[in-house]
Amino acid sequence: MAAPGAVIGVDLGGTKVAGACFSAGGEIRARSTAALGGRAGHDVGALIVAQVRELVAGEGGAVTGVGVAIPGIYRPASGTVWAPNIPGWDDYPLVAELRAALPAEVAVRVDSDRACAILGEAWRGHARGCRNAIFLVVGTGIGAGILCEGVVLRGVGDAAGAIGWLALDRPYRSEYPPVGCFEYHASGTGLASVARRLLDESPRPRGPLHAELAASGDARAVFAAADAGDPLAQRVLDEAVGYWGMAIANLVSLFNPERIILGGGVFGPAARFLERIRAEAALWAQPISIRQVTIEVTALGGDAVLYGAGALVLPRSAAAHAGGDA
Repeated sequence: MAAPGAVIGVDLGGTKVAGACFSAGGEIRARSTAALGGRAGHDVGALIVAQVRELVAGEGGAVTGVGVAIPGIYRPASGTVWAPNIPGWDDYPLVAELRAALPAEVAVRVDSDRACAILGEAWRGHARGCRNAIFLVVGTGIGAGILCEGVVLRGVGDAAGAIGWLALDRPYRSEYPPVGCFEYHASGTGLASVARRLLDESPRPRGPLHAELAASGDARAVFAAADAGDPLAQRVLDEAVGYWGMAIANLVSLFNPERIILGGGVFGPAARFLERIRAEAALWAQPISIRQVTIEVTALGGDAVLYGAGALVLPRSAAAHAGGDA
């Protein structure tokens, strides 16, 4: 049976649902993963409910709360979710569905994956003890979880931190509207897209980048080709370092945080560029603020959002210690 205070965190992504049961101290007691497998609408909700029930049963039912991180916007007034990458989740009643499946005494909280990323790092990672910290998530897309004076910054429509739309280049391009300037150039999807564009513009013969993109088609191809000495792949990553550094400089100048933490699937392999990114940020940022900030790669790897989902339903004393508003 679970110890008092055990909580469940669920991280809903674009291709899978990951879940874990945590002790109040943050130790993972059990894990569960399920592929979305093309599911949409209610079928995705049913998959989450099934996973939660499995984790609750595995802990003998002694769970105090369930927190869910979603890739979009949570509307607390209605308890519904907008998740653009999941068909049928324009206004999905996730909270009601979870409450119907769980005992009344089990707390249910839902929040964006951006918010959960910084809450996870504040609970068990590099942002512990911080009141002002930012988690920059660079994966398929780009977002930021912003902790400001101990509270997650949300904005009027819960869209604060959608920094893929940072304007970091000119002139404006027709490709920017769906994802924004920053995300177009420097997300995982963006790295692959920019690489393909450069290949299309380059004369033959084609080198490792062409072969790697044909094999995997994503950002991994760019890193692999750069490691093989492909100059176009190295150019893509050099440009991305510039964008990552400029974005961090803007965040530092706006928010004067104690820490900026880099995570998501791209960091990862891009962790090797941390010193270069720091140097780029120092060129652009407010000079006092950049000397006060620490820039690090996440301590939690791919589990940062999962930890943050669990932190949403921590007992108040533990949540306050984590620095979050859960």
